[in-house]
Amino acid sequence: MGTLDGKVAIVSGSGRGIGREIARKLAAEGARVVVNDLDAQPADETVADIRAAGGTAVTCVGSVTAEGFAEHFVATAIDSFGGLDIVVNNAGYTWDTVIQKMTDEQWDAVLDVHLKAPFRILRAAQPYFRNNPVDHHRKVVNISSTSGFYGNLGQVNYAAAKAGLIGVTKTLAKEWGRYRVNVNAVAFGYILTRMTEATADDGATVEIEGRQIKVGINPERAAMASKIIPLGRPGTPQEAAGAVYVMCLQETNYVNGQCLVVDGARV
Repeated sequence: MGTLDGKVAIVSGSGRGIGREIARKLAAEGARVVVNDLDAQPADETVADIRAAGGTAVTCVGSVTAEGFAEHFVATAIDSFGGLDIVVNNAGYTWDTVIQKMTDEQWDAVLDVHLKAPFRILRAAQPYFRNNPVDHHRKVVNISSTSGFYGNLGQVNYAAAKAGLIGVTKTLAKEWGRYRVNVNAVAFGYILTRMTEATADDGATVEIEGRQIKVGINPERAAMASKIIPLGRPGTPQEAAGAVYVMCLQETNYVNGQCLVVDGARV
């Protein structure tokens, strides 16, 4: 028996990285999971991993910023599994530069994926939560960042979006308590993913929605970041997923409107 048996979860951006590990963890504990990614291949791979391990999952491919996606995402869970109990807003990426060089396109793109998309997904879920009461607590976990707490050089767009998502979290915790929905956030520090791996190639990029987005960080900067973390290393995607999982348990039913910082006690 898993701790999440009978629950249905949607996890945005779960074809890769932290999102993939969140989806796998929730499924391993018995949840039926809707896996989302921009691209079909990574979403299918995550679903295949879950099924190979004995879990249950389906895909919902598409951009979280697209018109109508939020409603489709929620409907996929309800149509495929008959309900919705857990929402994890994880999808996103960084597109960094200092403010004097940042374009409106950069600002809008990052705000859209990290703040507007979660708002739309949660707005789409509200009627179902309101009209379908259950005898357990449902869970929302919004993925924020320490950049939203403390700011970070070159990330005025990302920091603003992640700080805004904490505001969304605290507000909906107040609005949705009457529906027995806990709304919390998890703010990650330095977690090792394809976006944050140390690389000497300053030109390394990935394509996201037709844009070439720089990935990786300078090895010297990566080493410095590890030095200011008392644990002496970045976190793993599996460790990040574990923090999200905790917020989905019934043991955290009285934790509401909070933001759990997961950064290894970074100085």
